[in-house]
Amino acid sequence: MKSLASYLRVIGFMVLAFLLLEFTIDSGEQMAIEKYPIIWGVLAMLLLFAIAVEIISETLKSILYRGLSEEAQAKFLVSEKARKAQQFSGIKQIYKKLVGGKPIEQEGEIVLDHNYDGIRELDNKLPPWWLYGFYITIIFGVIYLLRYHVFDGTKQAKEFEIEMEEARLAVEEYKKTAKGLVDVNTVELLTEASDLAAGKAIFETNCVACHKTDGGGGIGPNLTDEYWILGGGIKNVFNTISEGGRAGKGMVPWKTELSPLERAQVASYVLGFAGTTPAEPKAPEGEIWVNPDDLKDAEELPVETIIDSTSVIDSTSVNITVRD
Repeated sequence: MKSLASYLRVIGFMVLAFLLLEFTIDSGEQMAIEKYPIIWGVLAMLLLFAIAVEIISETLKSILYRGLSEEAQAKFLVSEKARKAQQFSGIKQIYKKLVGGKPIEQEGEIVLDHNYDGIRELDNKLPPWWLYGFYITIIFGVIYLLRYHVFDGTKQAKEFEIEMEEARLAVEEYKKTAKGLVDVNTVELLTEASDLAAGKAIFETNCVACHKTDGGGGIGPNLTDEYWILGGGIKNVFNTISEGGRAGKGMVPWKTELSPLERAQVASYVLGFAGTTPAEPKAPEGEIWVNPDDLKDAEELPVETIIDSTSVIDSTSVNITVRD
């Protein structure tokens, strides 16, 4: 490959091949070339193919040229020279128009009468590209003035705040489906067998010493009854596992040892102990915990429905505390 055109053709072919592979192969959010490294091999083969085509083309031209007579070779060289002179002629013309300078042979037409110790001054005009750029900035300035100071458009600071809020909402929405990014506000009860099995493995490794294998309680409280020291439900249990129990006598925090997903898994597994019968259950500790959502649902029912579906309960016999 001796000509610039050959190199440009090879580069253009490779760019086109890369774009076709990138946009025709489904690779999700990743680039296809990252997800499927074999594409590097495909591109390498295509590069070799493109180079081979150019070399073969140049070789054929050389063979044909040598087969010509001297007169034909001379005519061919003249035509090639004329073709190369015309190559990129359009771009060259645009460049000359944008520069707008006078050729050195025509500088005599723009020489001013000023003469400073033999130094003459030329009356060169500003280059068109500079003038066009200046006019564009004026137009932009007028549009900007009207947009933001006359019609009170959204300014950059406000646009930043809007984009940040949209990004925050997008992150929150993503966290709802990304188990590994859950926190105490977005965690939900996991019910898949794989998550519960992972939670069981974590519990048996780290928690049985205090709560026993069946959740009946030892040093730690009983996990099978309705009583909770720091509140029940997935959010409270997740928070207790993350931040630890009561200061000085509760469970240590596990947020540095377990990932958010692992804490959600073990919390979901722990809640599965509810209603089971351990071999040696520990006496209840804390207070009965009622899910606030259940109370909200009850508040929405007619009073008659609540009275008909419940029996009379002595208000002094049960102490119910609701915690968020």
